[in-house]
Amino acid sequence: MYNYLAYRFGTSLAVMFGVSIVTFGLVFLTPGDPAEVILRQQLERQPSQQEIDAFRAERGLDEPVPIQYLDWLSGVLRGDLGSSYYTDTAVSTLLVDALPLTLELAVVSMAVALVIAIPTGVLSAVHRGSAVDHASQFGALIGVSMPNFWLGYLLILVFSLTLGVLPVAGAGSYSQLVLPALTLGTGMAAIVTRLVRTSMLEVLEDPYIDTARTKGLRERIVVYKHAFRNGIIPVVTIVGLQFGSLLNGAVVVEIVFQRPGLGMLLVDAVFERNYPVVQGIALFTALIFVATNLLVDASYRYLDPRVSLGGETA
Repeated sequence: MYNYLAYRFGTSLAVMFGVSIVTFGLVFLTPGDPAEVILRQQLERQPSQQEIDAFRAERGLDEPVPIQYLDWLSGVLRGDLGSSYYTDTAVSTLLVDALPLTLELAVVSMAVALVIAIPTGVLSAVHRGSAVDHASQFGALIGVSMPNFWLGYLLILVFSLTLGVLPVAGAGSYSQLVLPALTLGTGMAAIVTRLVRTSMLEVLEDPYIDTARTKGLRERIVVYKHAFRNGIIPVVTIVGLQFGSLLNGAVVVEIVFQRPGLGMLLVDAVFERNYPVVQGIALFTALIFVATNLLVDASYRYLDPRVSLGGETA
């Protein structure tokens, strides 16, 4: 197991290296000179060529792209993600300031998704072919198909503008977290519900479930003690991976509800051509995905000793 995890750690480093190249390179494909755009906003006039050249030299933008990448990568390895073109604030500081709101939204959305998905998926599997099953599958289909931004505006229309029971936007209170968490959590709940149902259906057809029933165990014990324990294992993978997706989904949701988290920070940085901030957020998000995958792999063996990692026999 440890050899496999060491191998996975090595591949994760390779993935992060590839992500760093793509992250750094893609921002230079956008049209226009960032130095000119930024100076025009700061000076509120068209900058002179001398001012543009001075800005580029100060920020290292006059160097060849490979040299810029190596300088940026060496800073990243030292924990320095650069600084904002506009405020000279360290990107790491901006991330630390914005991250709590995004993590809060992701964690609460995850809780909403699991509270909805696990009981719904189990009931759907246990009552396969019933009205409950059809209703849950129909609801999951709607949840998967519905864009987050549309659901967010719909919830604002109903609960904020019509009923007036929840605030439209902002952050800092629990009431301001309800609608964003519902918006982000319902989409994930639809995915997890279908996974739980499929996994439980497979487990309920295993021979040991029939054996448990023939021994006279009550159906509730068979389902929730024996079947559920093994059926929930595949959900660990999707939940771990979806947590990273929640951080990405938070970008749209934070814009809709005007939450000053990583999503708002990223969108503002893109429109401002604030490349260090864009690169820092993209690299950090990729790190979350990679770390989540490693944790899922490590937890799998402990959740189910029968699982074989890296060719090992359990």
